Amino acid sequence: MTKLEQVQNWTEKQGLDFTYLSDPKTIQYLTGFFSDPVERVLALVIFPDKEPFMFAPALEVEAIKDTGFSYDVYGYLDHENPWAIIAEHVKERNANPKNAGLEMNNLTISRLNELQAELDVSFNTDVTDFMNSMRLIKTPDEIEKLDAAGREADYAFQKGFEAVKAGKPESAVMAELEYALKLKGVMEMSFDTLVQAGAHAAEPHGATCSNLIKNNEMVLFDLGTVHQGYISDSSRTVAVGKLSDKQKDIYNVCLDAQLTAMNYVKPGVTAESVDKVARDIIDKAGYGKYFIHRLGHGMGMSEHEFPSIMEGNKMELKPGMCFSIEPGIYVPGFAGVRIEDCVHVTENGCEPFTHTPKELKYL
Repeated sequence: MTKLEQVQNWTEKQGLDFTYLSDPKTIQYLTGFFSDPVERVLALVIFPDKEPFMFAPALEVEAIKDTGFSYDVYGYLDHENPWAIIAEHVKERNANPKNAGLEMNNLTISRLNELQAELDVSFNTDVTDFMNSMRLIKTPDEIEKLDAAGREADYAFQKGFEAVKAGKPESAVMAELEYALKLKGVMEMSFDTLVQAGAHAAEPHGATCSNLIKNNEMVLFDLGTVHQGYISDSSRTVAVGKLSDKQKDIYNVCLDAQLTAMNYVKPGVTAESVDKVARDIIDKAGYGKYFIHRLGHGMGMSEHEFPSIMEGNKMELKPGMCFSIEPGIYVPGFAGVRIEDCVHVTENGCEPFTHTPKELKYL
């Protein structure tokens, strides 16, 4: 059964007349086509007993057809009303639709209102949980693509570490590693590359900037690439010059937490217990208040997918699940350390997608 057929069956079982999908990553997962439409409208509409159709800006129609999507593709021009055109094609397949599904975590209220203005339909059924369940367990082909993206991330770390030296801006290091990737044919990062030095690394959602790297401090890298639609996401922290005992202690505690959590992962343990294993180590060392985010997140075609590896998530891990393990210790005004690998659960443990060594590296 194809992925589209699975959604078709779900639509039928829910008693829906159609399901409206608007998340570009969902559409990519189901069809192989990806585009961020920005302010324009991109949608995949699936029916229980009719063929689906794709709706897109006119400038995307040929690209969709080139991916091998074998069903109808309808385009619209910027001056046209996309919602009226979508409604027209829905009614071609069902003259009087009453109930429909949608991704409630994606479609904005304003767009839903515009769609309902053209279609007098009840959109009360959320397809999000079903799509999460479909994407949760990765196939061998998906694992292979994630492995390839991991190898690209390892190369990025190599080039980034080679670029680091005292007196150089964070932004220059970032530019050099991304340029090296481009020369290698890796054209897309999965998110904005982070290179953060010293106290700046204590801002886990900060951004690479023009700050100069100084001697005797740590530099945090967080990066990933996109390989055939699948991403890598990994973090390493390295040292420039000599470190103080406290800097080294922060690093060693974070590394212990990360390695212990990775060794703990296996089918049957819960997501929240993996988080607790790492968090307990950091708490015991006295840095608990500086670990201010969940241990990990699901990943695959997106860098943040279902499920979250965190307190309160009692989901049992199963082979094929993919997620990050990324403890961090962020001491404001002093230093930040994060060590991260994304892994896939195997029959008796887990395997990482990235393999850059994690012993403290001095540059």
